Amino acid sequence: MNVTDVYEGLNPTFSEGNASDVGGRGVRPLERSIDLALSCFTVVVLVITMVSLGCSMEVSKMKAHILKPKGIGIALLAQFFIMPLTAFSLSKVLQLSPIKAVTVLIAGCCPGGTLSNIFSLALKGDLNLSIVMTTVSSIAGLALMPLLLFIYSRGFPGLEKAVPYTGIIYSLIMTLLPCCVGIAINYYKPNYSPYVKKVGIGILIVSGVIIFALAYVSVGHLLWMIVTPDILTAAALLPAIGFALGYLLSYFCRFNPQCCRTISMETGCQNIQLCTTILKVSFDLEVIGPMFLFPLLYITTQCCEALLLALCFRCYDRRRPPPSDEPHLTIKSIQPEEVKQP
Repeated sequence: MNVTDVYEGLNPTFSEGNASDVGGRGVRPLERSIDLALSCFTVVVLVITMVSLGCSMEVSKMKAHILKPKGIGIALLAQFFIMPLTAFSLSKVLQLSPIKAVTVLIAGCCPGGTLSNIFSLALKGDLNLSIVMTTVSSIAGLALMPLLLFIYSRGFPGLEKAVPYTGIIYSLIMTLLPCCVGIAINYYKPNYSPYVKKVGIGILIVSGVIIFALAYVSVGHLLWMIVTPDILTAAALLPAIGFALGYLLSYFCRFNPQCCRTISMETGCQNIQLCTTILKVSFDLEVIGPMFLFPLLYITTQCCEALLLALCFRCYDRRRPPPSDEPHLTIKSIQPEEVKQP
């Protein structure tokens, strides 16, 4: 049974005869060429992103954090417990339809994304810890993401058969392999890493523009369909709750403020590139409809909230009083004594 058949059972208004009208709202099917191009560019963006992430990793620093895995363990707990549970709770509270619920669940169960590294830097967090947590969560997601979707989808009637586990595992493998390639490049040919990252940024910009253009041509006229109160609320609350609970969890585990900010960003920032790839590769457009654009809405709210937190922290950091005079006393105390004249 494929996802289309399952969704036809979930939504009586869906049928092969009106595949261009999911839920009676006029979703036009893509032409095969545009659909193929959109899938290819989505995969390219994911691969380039993960290669660039791998090129930012240093094996020595990875070993240091792995030998003291407390931070990584808390981050994994926050990433794969708080976020999926939050996504499930929001789907229930907001009474989302099955296809909306599975989209929000996929976003909530995704591992941490590379945006967390950028915002950790903006918040003066531990960048090395952030990169290690992103990599480890991507590896752990290969097993945990399908398991969590299997568990939480059982809370929605009929949805347990609609989760595309094969497509999810395929997308996760596409995430891990390029990351390993990037780590190998940085380890064996470290001089090439800066060039790989610069070329990767250029390809990402071009591919991103093409993806947005193709998505607008295909389902742009349906963008208004996801700008609904329930989807807007889910897209706004999911990262906000992740930021807050990630910080509180690390705070109660007695991490220093720098690590707390890092784990907070790692919890709230999901791998939107992976989410987009899963939705594009695993679902037919006639099934996913305008919810294919949910990652675009989610990354917008995620970035706005993270930028607001970074701005508030920077203002607080500038206004807080300087450290005590202890360093000056220490410096003074080590000054050599005056040499007594005979």
